[in-house]
Amino acid sequence: MSSPQNFQKIERDSFGRLILTDAEGAVHEGVVPVRAHPISAPDEGLSLVGSDGHELAWVERLSALPPAERELLETELASRDFMPRVTRLKSVSTFSTPSQWTVETDRGEASFILRTEEEIRRLGEGRLLIASSHGLQFLIQDRFALDRQSRKLLERFL
Repeated sequence: MSSPQNFQKIERDSFGRLILTDAEGAVHEGVVPVRAHPISAPDEGLSLVGSDGHELAWVERLSALPPAERELLETELASRDFMPRVTRLKSVSTFSTPSQWTVETDRGEASFILRTEEEIRRLGEGRLLIASSHGLQFLIQDRFALDRQSRKLLERFL
Protein backbone atom coordinates (compact mmCIF):
# COMPACT_ATOMS: atom_id res chain seq x y z
CA MET A 1 0.00 0.00 0.00
CA SER A 2 1.54 3.29 -1.07
CA SER A 3 0.93 6.00 1.51
CA PRO A 4 2.06 9.61 1.38
CA GLN A 5 2.13 9.52 5.22
CA ASN A 6 4.97 6.94 5.37
CA PHE A 7 2.91 4.29 7.15
CA GLN A 8 0.52 1.52 6.20
CA LYS A 9 -2.06 1.76 8.97
CA ILE A 10 -2.82 2.95 12.46
CA GLU A 11 -5.25 1.30 14.84
CA ARG A 12 -5.97 0.72 18.54
CA ASP A 13 -5.02 -2.40 20.44
CA SER A 14 -7.21 -4.06 23.09
CA PHE A 15 -5.68 -1.76 25.75
CA GLY A 16 -6.65 1.40 23.82
CA ARG A 17 -3.09 2.24 22.77
CA LEU A 18 -2.31 3.31 19.23
CA ILE A 19 -0.48 0.78 17.06
CA LEU A 20 1.33 1.95 13.92
CA THR A 21 2.38 -0.32 11.10
CA ASP A 22 5.09 1.56 9.22
CA ALA A 23 5.84 1.48 5.47
CA GLU A 24 8.25 -1.46 5.95
CA GLY A 25 5.65 -3.48 7.87
CA ALA A 26 7.19 -3.03 11.34
CA VAL A 27 4.64 -2.69 14.16
CA HIS A 28 5.08 0.03 16.80
CA GLU A 29 2.99 0.05 19.99
CA GLY A 30 2.12 3.06 22.14
CA VAL A 31 2.33 5.64 19.38
CA VAL A 32 1.44 9.23 20.28
CA PRO A 33 0.24 11.85 17.76
CA VAL A 34 1.76 15.33 18.20
CA ARG A 35 0.65 18.39 16.25
CA ALA A 36 3.39 20.65 14.90
CA HIS A 37 1.17 23.75 15.13
CA PRO A 38 -1.84 22.91 17.33
CA ILE A 39 -3.29 26.43 17.37
CA SER A 40 -2.31 28.13 14.14
CA ALA A 41 -2.61 25.10 11.81
CA PRO A 42 -4.21 22.13 13.61
CA ASP A 43 -4.78 20.21 10.35
CA GLU A 44 -1.20 20.57 9.10
CA GLY A 45 1.84 18.70 10.30
CA LEU A 46 1.27 15.75 12.59
CA SER A 47 4.09 13.62 13.94
CA LEU A 48 3.48 10.05 15.07
CA VAL A 49 5.97 9.47 17.87
CA GLY A 50 7.01 6.11 19.28
CA SER A 51 7.29 5.23 22.97
CA ASP A 52 11.02 6.05 22.79
CA GLY A 53 10.21 9.64 21.78
CA HIS A 54 11.40 9.33 18.18
CA GLU A 55 9.25 10.24 15.20
CA LEU A 56 8.02 7.20 13.32
CA ALA A 57 5.87 8.88 10.68
CA TRP A 58 4.84 12.31 9.47
CA VAL A 59 1.35 13.26 8.32
CA GLU A 60 1.34 16.35 6.12
CA ARG A 61 -2.42 16.96 6.44
CA LEU A 62 -4.75 15.24 8.87
CA SER A 63 -7.69 15.87 6.53
CA ALA A 64 -5.92 13.88 3.77
CA LEU A 65 -6.03 10.63 5.76
CA PRO A 66 -8.71 8.00 5.15
CA PRO A 67 -11.76 8.72 7.36
CA ALA A 68 -11.21 5.87 9.85
CA GLU A 69 -7.56 6.80 10.53
CA ARG A 70 -8.36 10.52 10.64
CA GLU A 71 -11.16 9.97 13.19
CA LEU A 72 -8.92 7.73 15.30
CA LEU A 73 -6.16 10.36 15.42
CA GLU A 74 -8.60 13.24 16.01
CA THR A 75 -10.11 11.33 18.96
CA GLU A 76 -6.66 10.69 20.41
CA LEU A 77 -5.64 14.33 19.93
CA ALA A 78 -8.86 15.58 21.55
CA SER A 79 -8.20 13.46 24.63
CA ARG A 80 -4.63 14.80 24.90
CA ASP A 81 -5.15 18.45 23.96
CA PHE A 82 -7.20 20.20 26.60
CA MET A 83 -7.65 23.79 25.53
CA PRO A 84 -11.07 25.19 26.36
CA ARG A 85 -12.42 27.73 23.90
CA VAL A 86 -13.84 30.83 25.55
CA THR A 87 -17.30 31.69 24.25
CA ARG A 88 -18.15 34.48 26.72
CA LEU A 89 -16.53 36.49 29.50
CA LYS A 90 -18.93 36.57 32.44
CA SER A 91 -16.93 38.68 34.89
CA VAL A 92 -13.53 40.07 35.77
CA SER A 93 -12.78 40.90 39.42
CA THR A 94 -10.72 44.02 38.68
CA PHE A 95 -9.31 45.80 35.66
CA SER A 96 -5.78 45.55 37.00
CA THR A 97 -3.76 42.39 37.41
CA PRO A 98 -3.80 39.99 39.03
CA SER A 99 -7.51 39.50 38.45
CA GLN A 100 -9.97 36.64 38.63
CA TRP A 101 -11.83 35.86 35.42
CA THR A 102 -15.02 33.85 35.11
CA VAL A 103 -15.70 32.65 31.58
CA GLU A 104 -17.98 30.32 29.67
CA THR A 105 -16.15 27.84 27.47
CA ASP A 106 -17.07 25.03 25.12
CA ARG A 107 -16.43 22.74 28.12
CA GLY A 108 -18.45 24.65 30.71
CA GLU A 109 -17.89 27.55 33.07
CA ALA A 110 -14.38 28.19 34.37
CA SER A 111 -12.62 30.62 36.67
CA PHE A 112 -8.94 31.46 36.63
CA ILE A 113 -6.42 34.07 37.75
CA LEU A 114 -4.74 36.25 35.13
CA ARG A 115 -1.45 37.37 36.70
CA THR A 116 -0.36 39.91 34.05
CA GLU A 117 -1.63 41.31 30.76
CA GLU A 118 1.35 39.62 29.06
CA GLU A 119 -0.38 36.28 29.64
CA ILE A 120 -2.81 37.23 26.85
CA ARG A 121 -1.08 36.41 23.56
CA ARG A 122 -2.35 37.74 20.24
CA LEU A 123 -2.20 35.02 17.61
CA GLY A 124 -3.53 36.99 14.65
CA GLU A 125 -6.89 36.98 12.93
CA GLY A 126 -8.62 37.89 16.20
CA ARG A 127 -7.40 34.81 18.06
CA LEU A 128 -6.09 35.11 21.62
CA LEU A 129 -4.43 32.61 23.91
CA ILE A 130 -4.81 33.27 27.64
CA ALA A 131 -2.59 31.49 30.16
CA SER A 132 -4.06 31.05 33.63
CA SER A 133 -1.93 31.18 36.77
CA HIS A 134 -2.12 27.36 36.88
CA GLY A 135 -0.74 26.99 33.35
CA LEU A 136 -4.04 26.10 31.67
CA GLN A 137 -4.43 27.66 28.23
CA PHE A 138 -7.75 29.20 27.13
CA LEU A 139 -8.34 30.01 23.47
CA ILE A 140 -10.52 32.80 22.14
CA GLN A 141 -11.06 31.78 18.52
CA ASP A 142 -12.28 35.21 17.35
CA ARG A 143 -12.43 38.06 19.84
CA PHE A 144 -14.46 40.14 17.39
CA ALA A 145 -17.20 37.47 17.36
CA LEU A 146 -17.69 37.65 21.15
CA ASP A 147 -20.78 39.39 22.52
CA ARG A 148 -20.55 43.11 23.29
CA GLN A 149 -20.09 42.72 27.07
CA SER A 150 -17.29 40.18 26.60
CA ARG A 151 -15.49 42.43 24.12
CA LYS A 152 -15.82 45.38 26.52
CA LEU A 153 -14.26 43.40 29.41
CA LEU A 154 -11.50 42.05 27.19
CA GLU A 155 -10.55 45.42 25.70
CA ARG A 156 -9.50 46.67 29.16
CA PHE A 157 -6.62 44.14 29.07
CA LEU A 158 -5.50 44.50 25.44
